[in-house]
Amino acid sequence: MKTIAYCSPFVPPEWIAAHGLRPQWLRRSAATGRMATAVGRGICPYAGALIDAALAGLGAAALVLATTCDQMRYAAAVVEIRAWHGRRAGDVDAHGQEPAATKDRCPVFLLNVPSMWQTAAVRELYHSELRRLGRFLTGLGGSAPEDAELAGLMLDYDRARGNVYEAAAHLSGRQFAEALAELRGAPFDVLNSRGLTAPGKTVRNTAAVPLAIVGGPLLEPDYELFDLAEHSGGRVVLDATEGGERTMPRRFDPARVAADPVAELADAYFDGITDVFRRPNTGFYEWLGRQLSTRSVRGIIFRRFAWCDLWHAELQRLRQWTRLPVLDIDAGPDDTAAARRTEGRIEAFLEMLA
Repeated sequence: MKTIAYCSPFVPPEWIAAHGLRPQWLRRSAATGRMATAVGRGICPYAGALIDAALAGLGAAALVLATTCDQMRYAAAVVEIRAWHGRRAGDVDAHGQEPAATKDRCPVFLLNVPSMWQTAAVRELYHSELRRLGRFLTGLGGSAPEDAELAGLMLDYDRARGNVYEAAAHLSGRQFAEALAELRGAPFDVLNSRGLTAPGKTVRNTAAVPLAIVGGPLLEPDYELFDLAEHSGGRVVLDATEGGERTMPRRFDPARVAADPVAELADAYFDGITDVFRRPNTGFYEWLGRQLSTRSVRGIIFRRFAWCDLWHAELQRLRQWTRLPVLDIDAGPDDTAAARRTEGRIEAFLEMLA
């Protein structure tokens, strides 16, 4: 089974799986934590890590990115151009054929996700983009799904996500975040696979300071933030990063799944996911406000990558809008002192909140 790598929450893994392909969330695959050496300065570390991983070979049949930020557009262009021109233009082998390295490149699909969201036209644009992605997947050897097949997969994914949501009260912040990340692959029983279903497996520290972590995508090493918070007397009760619960689709409506699974899939993702790239992005703040209140959050860890203009622009507004203490942690490339510095800042932040 061919693997399709992706890193945008607006790419439904159900749609990839329904075409007989394996979706792979790039939290681990892009987790080099290093800037692409030939890209230059001014690109965010996440996009740089993605470029490095893609050019080194993801082991995937294709890479799917989305137009939700300029950095992803740039990454798509770099990967596509470098893959085609890894050798000198016009190179051929003894038989007059293209070099294998050029032929075996990882194709890149750029999903257009409109920043506007309040009209029927932009919703239809997203619907049409999913259909275009479907044609791309069939071109890679996938098969167009029957409605019943897609509906069954959607309900499988929905059930798996629901199981993790129900278990959230018994999981640590990191366990919950990583379980959600794994659900962006295959819809298997994440809890059993991680040994998290036994009663009393995880005991919550009720005296811990409830925290939210807000921001863009996290690489594999970044999940240590959850541990650092707990070791310092806090607990992340809300994961509002790009890979967390903020960017999960809304629960599927079984009646709509049965009637028109493609339309329900598109609506659940387009309408259910809130993000700061949206214009207006009031939906993000409305969702965040409800969650902060419901979970009695007392402080926010704001995690952003250097050169991420979208999230950097929201820092001051977040402070003013939430009226909660906000710890700004920016991540740069190849910063060996970052972990120790971040640990000290989180400890000081929690001492202030205690």
